[in-house]
Amino acid sequence: MKKKVVIALGGNAILQPGQKGTYEEQIANVEVACQQIVELIKKGFQIVITHGNGPQVGNILIQNEEGAKLVPKMPLDVCGAQSQGMIGYMIQQTLRKILIQKGYNSEIVTVITQVVVDKHDPSFQNPSKPVGPFYNEEKAKAEIAKGESWIEDAGRGWRKVVPSPEPKTIVEANIIKQLAQVGAIVIASGGGGIPVVETKNNVYTGVEAVIDKDLAGERLAVDVGADMFVILTDVSGVALNYRKDNETWLRNITLDEVNLYEAEGHFKKGSMGPKVKACKKFVEATNKPAIISSLDKLVEAVEDKAGTRILPNISREKGK
Repeated sequence: MKKKVVIALGGNAILQPGQKGTYEEQIANVEVACQQIVELIKKGFQIVITHGNGPQVGNILIQNEEGAKLVPKMPLDVCGAQSQGMIGYMIQQTLRKILIQKGYNSEIVTVITQVVVDKHDPSFQNPSKPVGPFYNEEKAKAEIAKGESWIEDAGRGWRKVVPSPEPKTIVEANIIKQLAQVGAIVIASGGGGIPVVETKNNVYTGVEAVIDKDLAGERLAVDVGADMFVILTDVSGVALNYRKDNETWLRNITLDEVNLYEAEGHFKKGSMGPKVKACKKFVEATNKPAIISSLDKLVEAVEDKAGTRILPNISREKGK
């Protein structure tokens, strides 16, 4: 039976710092990611892909704002759905091209994915996730007067902030799992998924929020029964004392060791913290490994030759 791997592509896999975000730039970045994914497919792994969408949604929000005099603005959840379709399309096209070049012919599908959150999640009372571009104080105060939440960011300008609730369940989890089981490569839960709340039995409505993409990726991996959860980022793995003289890169660590390092303050909230948290949750829920690695080391990471692998405590006890 094929092993199922959920791969979470970091933002650099689609749009790198300093780039404008043209279609040509993004498709070139996607191709680098897809080359690595195809190598795993060739080795017989069943693949489910998820991805970030921060820069893309930011651009869509600018298009919303600039075009508001001509066409109606769309709410944030709709912008998230739009980004899922756009990025999924680029991954689908690129994966198919590379697979055909290498003599393979797999079905590839993007599932517009809704992620259920609790409408009583504390984050709805304390919005903290910045979205969209920076604006001046006049614009911010005008939007605050309409009921939105904005913050001033270290002299760089004002940004809108929205809630960032915890993901609870994935509405489309069953169909994603079925598609993967029949051999399709599935792209799902992009950008943390579209946040929705249940209004009555199995009826959902979108909310203005952003779910952490790593936590949503973990929820996806659990819900589809993944054998492994891999987060790809722009560094080779997890380090203690990152960027200090005594920096130490970690390879295989247990949950107990992760908890110890977390308590010592090694994993910062704005960088490695959410990734480590997501991997911990996956291992705790499944007793299966989770990996953090760089994009160019995907195959080696899955084969336990690169990256940082987080394991259940029993794995170290058995000498694995």
